[in-house]
Amino acid sequence: MNSDAPSADEPVPVHVRRKRYSGKNPRKFSEKYKELNPELYPEILQKVAASGKTPAGTHIPVLMEESLAALQLAPGMTGIDGTLGFGGHAREILSRILPGGKLIGLDVDPIEQPKTIERLRQAGFGEDCFEAVLSNYAGIGKVLGQRGISGVDFIFADLGCSSMQIDDPRRGFTFKTTGPLDMRMNPQRGISAAEFLQRCTVEELAEILRENADEPHADRIASFLAGKSLQTTTDLVQLVDAAAHDASGDTTRRVFQALRIAVNEEFSALDAFLRTAPHFLKPGGRLVILTFHSGEDRRVKKAFQQWQRDGIFREISEEVITAGAEERRANPRSIPAKLRWARA
Repeated sequence: MNSDAPSADEPVPVHVRRKRYSGKNPRKFSEKYKELNPELYPEILQKVAASGKTPAGTHIPVLMEESLAALQLAPGMTGIDGTLGFGGHAREILSRILPGGKLIGLDVDPIEQPKTIERLRQAGFGEDCFEAVLSNYAGIGKVLGQRGISGVDFIFADLGCSSMQIDDPRRGFTFKTTGPLDMRMNPQRGISAAEFLQRCTVEELAEILRENADEPHADRIASFLAGKSLQTTTDLVQLVDAAAHDASGDTTRRVFQALRIAVNEEFSALDAFLRTAPHFLKPGGRLVILTFHSGEDRRVKKAFQQWQRDGIFREISEEVITAGAEERRANPRSIPAKLRWARA
């Protein structure tokens, strides 16, 4: 007799079929079971990645080997990953600081962070070596103070927007698919891009477009967008196209970037981080920052140079580090990446 067979009193498990769709694949992102649970479909991830694309719902870490080389990790180290994201860099960092090491991962995204925590727990990194905190990296001082930590061996930050956020149209970061015009890293705080545009004057928005995206048509585009009541990403795309006749999509991409930076106050957060982070490095500790925007890189470069003149940094990277030809081909999202490091 089969001991595993259900008894007469036990309900028989009912197999639930996956929902069928009208076409070959689901159209709505909320129904895309593979993108929402990428870990269950490793063969699909490998196939897409091999074609030079980032699998939807995932994030391929950029400049991994260069980042690890700059951090110079060793077992027993304690450090900060200021932008946890998908956890790709964190996973490799953890593998190099164990045994005895501890990584504190910061992220402002309450939607993606729980998924990353589970991903790293499943990889075998328990609470003894990894802790995640819902915080902007600008709050590094508060996070360390609450834990009684005065200094760490390294601080890592991978700036910008993650692929998971861009791929999900419900977040409003992409202009390729219709979604709510939101763009907040933390949808529970601040105002959406739609509300931000409605509050902006033409002059304010033009300056934001120039500062955050080097937009050459800033004044004209601002006159079309400022003060308008828009609800979706498509509404924004249509107005940008009307203002700039954007056949290439470059102008639209710049406008979305500029608004995302403004809505999330990314430059302000970076400035605050750069002012405080060096004070939390132990002697010999390393600060490594990956940027994806010229405005970010300028801030990092100038801050590193100033800290070196002040004697806080003993050494900084002489030249900016970028992705090699092979990585740029395999992962196009690495093309704008720039890495700089400093040693206390």
